[in-house]
Amino acid sequence: MFGFEHGARLAILLLNLVVPAAAGAAGTAVPANQLVNHPSPYLALHGHDPVAWQEWNAETLARARRENKLLFVSVGYFACHWCHVMQRESYKNPQIAALLNRDFIPVKVDRELNSGLDDALQTFSAEFNGVAGWPLNAFVTPEGYPAYGVLYAPADDLRKLLTELSRRWVTDKTGIRRMARQAAPPPAQLPTRAPLSAARIEGAWQRFMAGVWQEADTLHGGFGQVSKFPMAPQLHALFDRQALQPDAKLAEFLRLTFDQMAARGLRDHVGGGFFRYTTDPGWDTPHFEKMLYDNAHLAVLYLQAATILRQPRYREIARSTLDFMQDELLDASGGFYSSTSAVDEAGREGATYLWEPDELKQRLPPDAYAAVRRVWRLDASRSFAEGYLPAEFDTPTAAERQSLGEAEAILRPVRRARSLPKDDKMNAGLNGLALTAFSLAIQLDPVYRKRADRLQQFLLTRLVREGRLMKAVAHGKTLPQAELEDYAYVVQGLLDHAKATGSQQSREQARALARTAWKLFWSERGWKHEAQPLLATLQAEPALADGALYSPSDVLILASLRLPDPELNRWARRAASWGVPAMERDAFVYPTRVRLVVPAASG
Repeated sequence: MFGFEHGARLAILLLNLVVPAAAGAAGTAVPANQLVNHPSPYLALHGHDPVAWQEWNAETLARARRENKLLFVSVGYFACHWCHVMQRESYKNPQIAALLNRDFIPVKVDRELNSGLDDALQTFSAEFNGVAGWPLNAFVTPEGYPAYGVLYAPADDLRKLLTELSRRWVTDKTGIRRMARQAAPPPAQLPTRAPLSAARIEGAWQRFMAGVWQEADTLHGGFGQVSKFPMAPQLHALFDRQALQPDAKLAEFLRLTFDQMAARGLRDHVGGGFFRYTTDPGWDTPHFEKMLYDNAHLAVLYLQAATILRQPRYREIARSTLDFMQDELLDASGGFYSSTSAVDEAGREGATYLWEPDELKQRLPPDAYAAVRRVWRLDASRSFAEGYLPAEFDTPTAAERQSLGEAEAILRPVRRARSLPKDDKMNAGLNGLALTAFSLAIQLDPVYRKRADRLQQFLLTRLVREGRLMKAVAHGKTLPQAELEDYAYVVQGLLDHAKATGSQQSREQARALARTAWKLFWSERGWKHEAQPLLATLQAEPALADGALYSPSDVLILASLRLPDPELNRWARRAASWGVPAMERDAFVYPTRVRLVVPAASG
């Protein structure tokens, strides 16, 4: 997908290319594609491209400097439909591969392994062209400064762009380097401190709530008027607000949002779990990838919603989401996979989830089929080429709801027999989020205790080495270089497990990993996503914004305030007191920061 999930097909950043005629770069020996049999399923998909893909590391940047070439840094992920389209159209194209191999250093990046790099390049794309998303292909100078970017582009457009940039680099390297440096953020100033007074705390909440009502869709629920994402960090902050200061208008908006997410096309009504987003504001038309992080977030949020909004039926939504995670994403080791693909093995988008009316009529009893036909609107025009999507497009009666449950039970084993490619990489941070979900779910049903305990052991035995956290495990190989988000979410998950089970091991390991994280990623200059960033524009920030996932810096601060460690508490209160200029401008994108000011002030 592309362009803040739907943006323009082609985005060229910073300048209009006025390309003088010039010869291409001098030929050099092309190294082999380094991604053959890579443990990351996404990177391994590109292992047999004719493009000589390299990995993002210090050695690759050193080669770019030696050969004085632009890096072509292509970022995507396994479940991304448009990433696969661009691979098929462009990266398997011998002509495009020849251009990339001759004139650039082509680098393939799994965004789930390099979140800090991805975040920086997404910010670059958004600031200079107004769109971001995946696939994101950035042209980076040998010194590590992003210069241009292109999202999804048809093969002919990409070929023209590569040719033009190659010529421009030959004739005007100095100009491109200068513009890339000018586009870089200014040097960061040291964070400023201010007391966490009652006035400051309430001011942060007021700015956040103003942003909420500016973005809220009070007709369909959720935020925005184009596509719909769950936006878990914002919803979590609203539950905190509602619990502290009940408000009828906010409660109504939250009920509408959680009803719509559960009833319409964002949720998989047959197999459980949630898709990543819908392409329309009414929650009807999903993009069919399912992410571990979304489902871990939403399981927790539906448990919160059941209590705070006094809606016990939400607990069953949480249960079906947790059960989807166990049924579809669980590895024999006890860890959880990252995602399921939007396309089946034949490359058909959404085909795994869609049904033909004739098959439904054949498989279902008459009453169940009648309920399905009306509620799923099988008599309406098709939204998808491969069939109809199960969702409550019309509100079912009590009798129909019972029949729908019967239909879904009949169709579930049929669905499981269909192909569903998975990214079976097990990320530390994402499994930390899953540990939080299963630990909190023990209150819902003690049966989840066993799953939480096993996941805790997976994290501590497979992803902790000599006091350091590893990034991921995939195909029997351990991938190093965990980032701040991994530490933050694992520490939070271990603390939630300790609270739910009384595990002293979880509490001690959370404390040890938290101390390591503060030493690796925090200084008096601010927070870093990566311990040793290679992109020149990555610099420390006083707080990291929330995105689809919670702000890792603020999650670690909140977790550190929960630990009985005076030094961690002191660091956390100090970091929480820092001023965040970007938050003053747009508090809506800092909901976790807004949440933490109360416990930080009272600590």
